[in-house]
Amino acid sequence: MKIAVLLSGGVDSSVALSLLSREFPGRVTAFYLKIWLEDELAWIGDCPWEDDLKHARAVCEQLGVPLEIVPLQSEYHARVVEHTISELRAGRTPSPDILCNQRIKFGEFFSKIDDSFDKVASGHYARILEREGVFHLLRAPDPVKDQTYFLSHLNQQQLSRALFPIGHLTKAEVRTLAQELDLPNKDRKDSQGICFLGKIRYPEFVRFHLGNREGEIIEKETGAVLGTHQGYWYYTIGQRQGLGLGNGPWFVVAKDTENNVIYVSHRDNYTANARNELTVAAVNWIAGTPEKTSLQCKLRHGPDLVPCEIAILPDNRVHVRLAQEDTGIAAGQYAIFYDDEECLGGGVIE
Repeated sequence: MKIAVLLSGGVDSSVALSLLSREFPGRVTAFYLKIWLEDELAWIGDCPWEDDLKHARAVCEQLGVPLEIVPLQSEYHARVVEHTISELRAGRTPSPDILCNQRIKFGEFFSKIDDSFDKVASGHYARILEREGVFHLLRAPDPVKDQTYFLSHLNQQQLSRALFPIGHLTKAEVRTLAQELDLPNKDRKDSQGICFLGKIRYPEFVRFHLGNREGEIIEKETGAVLGTHQGYWYYTIGQRQGLGLGNGPWFVVAKDTENNVIYVSHRDNYTANARNELTVAAVNWIAGTPEKTSLQCKLRHGPDLVPCEIAILPDNRVHVRLAQEDTGIAAGQYAIFYDDEECLGGGVIE
């Protein structure tokens, strides 16, 4: 069996590569995906992928594993960036990491490597279980690091070729392994950037594509102008940080995209904006439509699962009733469904 390993230069993918290179000596090749456009890097004034690539090369040299660089800039821009910017401009809250996994890492990348590679491995925290020819996506034992939310739109064909060598481990165990294996990047901090974009922060990404445009921050209950912001596209429903307002805490509760206005509520009034019903569209069921209607749900990446009841609607839509109200339900976000430890799939909140 030949294995293609997606290597970002971080600790997680490096440990995954090391484990596979020992289990399948001579049958593993590492691939670094270059997806960031040069003009965007020049504008931001940094070149984060060079540092990532330096660490990836050092790991491959130590392990004796070949490394190839795969340019996917045009594909990433067309299939992830354009959609993300379109959603932000419409006042919605997209998740580029879900698209990147579905369309790039386990999508376009498949077409860039030859058919002799049986599997594509990554450093994701998730597990795969095959049962009677059907592939199921299971949560990692580390609830904080579990990444099934971001893998929820993979299909059966993609899961059948995927490997997650560290998916059964906790982050602490992976860090320990990196030290025991004496990897060159064993002490490297986790990236907080987007997908394969290293240390580029999401606000920088948004600012490059949409720029700044000053608008008002208005208290929803009174209509009082409390301050200004630099563009509604920087904010999502439920957001608390980055508002720059005194006498808080304040929370974003609505956006007027036509007039570039952000509406906020004080903590004392915030819960009045909570709701427990939503509709989800374009649902991807990983292993088929579930028979159960009592499930759990994640409305954002994190360790918490909320019990819910679902009703299947026409046109691949689902009505969801949460067991508890949520103050941060935002159009464009993904609602992902679970049956205990299995990630069933999900869709986009209308």
